[in-house]
Amino acid sequence: QVQLVESGGGLVQPGGSLRLSCAASGKIFSINDMAWYRQAPGKQRGEVARITFGGSTNYRESVKGRFTISRDNTKNTVYLQMNSLKPADTAVYYCSPNLVDSGSYFPQHLWGQGTQVTVSA
Repeated sequence: QVQLVESGGGLVQPGGSLRLSCAASGKIFSINDMAWYRQAPGKQRGEVARITFGGSTNYRESVKGRFTISRDNTKNTVYLQMNSLKPADTAVYYCSPNLVDSGSYFPQHLWGQGTQVTVSA
């Protein structure tokens, strides 16, 4: 079994910052890409940022220059630093790693429980 624990969401004013964290634990053999997604009310879930094991990153256009994804492979943790937040960034944010667990050795695509980010004055 693999567990994902997200933290760091909350309420922030426009222009503010938040840092999300997602730690994976349990029977992990390896973690490949790690990504953050978000879903606003009435909208489909979409990818926000992705990082490879080696550290290559990719961002959706609307967050480029404001969000930074990073990871600590020694802690099996991925982070999302969000700066210059806008009301349009309001959503539930989910981490999603692609990993291989050490029980079945099958690749898995997992989802965190989600953390609410609200940007409002």
